Parts: sequence; structure tokens; C-alpha cells
Amino acid sequence: MFKGPAHAGPWLLRCYNHPVSASNNIYLVGMPGAGKTTVGRQLARRMQRRFIDADHEIEARTGVGIPLIFDIEGEQGFRDRESKVIAELADESDLVVATGGGAVLRPENRAALKHGGTVIYLHATPRLLFERTRLDPNRPLLQVADPLRKIEELFAQRDPFYREVADIVINSLGGSISHLVKQIAVALSTKAKVGLADLQRGSRH
Repeated sequence: MFKGPAHAGPWLLRCYNHPVSASNNIYLVGMPGAGKTTVGRQLARRMQRRFIDADHEIEARTGVGIPLIFDIEGEQGFRDRESKVIAELADESDLVVATGGGAVLRPENRAALKHGGTVIYLHATPRLLFERTRLDPNRPLLQVADPLRKIEELFAQRDPFYREVADIVINSLGGSISHLVKQIAVALSTKAKVGLADLQRGSRH
């Protein structure tokens, strides 16, 4: 397990699973409001990669917003479309992808993420997620009488799956996005070096 440098403060970087490859996609997973799209765009610019927001990709393909997809097809229909997009993106390379909050719920999606690249979990507390999303009408699962309770329920359901697929876990507690992106880049670079060293040691045995 890799832990970030002592000065990393609240970001608390942690790495798991397989080594990072420079040619692999980078996937951001986490709850709605964790900052996947904002962080992903800046990370892609820093790494000179193409950025794709999986939810926006679904909207571009269907020509309608996600709330309307939920209204017409239900969550099941949306998840089917989401799985198709994730599977197709896993066949590409050198992408930074912001996934939807529920993308990790299906085993086939988790397998595609693991196979297709490096997964970064942006972790945030339910209370912080609530503050970030409470005025956003484009999150259909949160359009309920008690959105904070709904976020807590979704968090309890999804957090184990996020951690299952994560190569790097970062506590997204606020602060500068540019600093967070820098911390992610450092973690990716460090883990890549660790993976290379492991391969070199293995080749000598």
C-alpha cells in the first residue's frame, strides 16, 4: 500500500491493486458531488489526455438529459446505457473518464474499469456531498423529500464498491482543485514507479 507524503494533509492518498500504465485510461469514481468532472477536466489538461464525462456521453448519444432518460426508461434503462458506454471506453486508451456515481453497482462495469485502466476514488462525506448537490436539479436520484438521507443510503451502498475498484483513494474535502489534481498526478507517478520496480525485480527471478 502506498501512502502519500506527510505534507499531503487531508487528501490522504492511498493506492491499491494493479500497477499504473501510462497508456491506460484513468477513471474517476465517487458519489455525485465528489468533483469527478471538475477534477477530471483539469487532470486531463495536465496529462495532455482527452477527457470524457460518461454521463455527458450518454446525453450526447441520446440527445436528452439524464433526468428525462430516468423518466422514460427508469434507472434500469439508464444503467444499461451506462454499461454500454463504459465497455466501449474501456477499449480506448489515454483517456481521463469521469464516471457516473452509480457506475460501480454492476459487476461488469467494475470489471471493465479494472481492465481498462487506473481507478481513482474521490471520497467525500455525505454531509459535504449534500451541500454540493442540494441545489442541483440534474440528479434524479436525489429529487426526494430527504436528499441527505438518500445520499447517506447511497453512500453506504456504494462506498465498498468504490474501494473495491480503487487503485488510489483521495479524500476530496474541499480546497483548491489544482492542488488536488497535483496530488493525483504525484500519486499516479509514484505508483507507476513502484509498478516498474516490481516488474524489474520480477524479471531478475
